[in-house]
Amino acid sequence: MACYESIFILRSSLADEEAEAVIEKMKNALTKHGATIVKADNWGKKKLAYEIKHDRRGTYILLQFESANENVVSELERLYRLEDSVIKFLTVRVEEEAFQEVAAEQGESEGGGVQ
Repeated sequence: MACYESIFILRSSLADEEAEAVIEKMKNALTKHGATIVKADNWGKKKLAYEIKHDRRGTYILLQFESANENVVSELERLYRLEDSVIKFLTVRVEEEAFQEVAAEQGESEGGGVQ
């Protein structure tokens, strides 16, 4: 299975409920096309390095997922282009070793670490 990371930026003018609806829409599209979501993280609103579509701030979202289907990335990026609230996105394929290290670190942080 191939491992992917996708980061997209939403308009800062979106309410939290609207942003969550867009995130759920993207997650549902991934699962519909056979991908398993490893991590979905909302990084919050941050200042952009430069103005994009008249916006100076944006809400950053990270999706990490695995899929054996090569078409899942093209379908996800097609949905990004159709969604007006997405102002920028980037999807990359990640080496499995790095992906497993992130999953292990996440498991340690949830487990409580040192007692």
